[in-house]
Amino acid sequence: MAHIAKLRLLLFSAFGPAIAVLLLILFAGYVVLGSNGVLAWGDYTRQLREARVQLKQVEAHRQELRNRVDLLDPRRVDPDLSDELIRRQLGVIHHDEVVVPLN
Repeated sequence: MAHIAKLRLLLFSAFGPAIAVLLLILFAGYVVLGSNGVLAWGDYTRQLREARVQLKQVEAHRQELRNRVDLLDPRRVDPDLSDELIRRQLGVIHHDEVVVPLN
C-alpha cells in the first residue's frame, strides 16, 4: 500500500511539470509551424517583393498620368495633346493616321 501511495504522489507531483513541458512544446511548434512562424517567413518576403514590384508599376503609371494632367493645365495647354483629345472626342481620328510636322 505504501508503494501505491508513493506512486500516486509521484504521478501527482509530475503532472504539473508534464503539462508545462507539453505547453512549451505546443508554443515552440506554433513558433515554427504557425501562420506567423519561421516557415512562413519566406512567403512573406516573396509577397513583399511582389508588392514592391507592383508599387513601382503603379508609381510609374501615376507619373505618366501626372505628366498628362500637367500638359492639360488651362494656363499652358500642350497644343498637340489638345488636338489629339479633341479629334478623338469628335471621332475624326483614325488608327492608321500619320502626323506630319510642318516645321
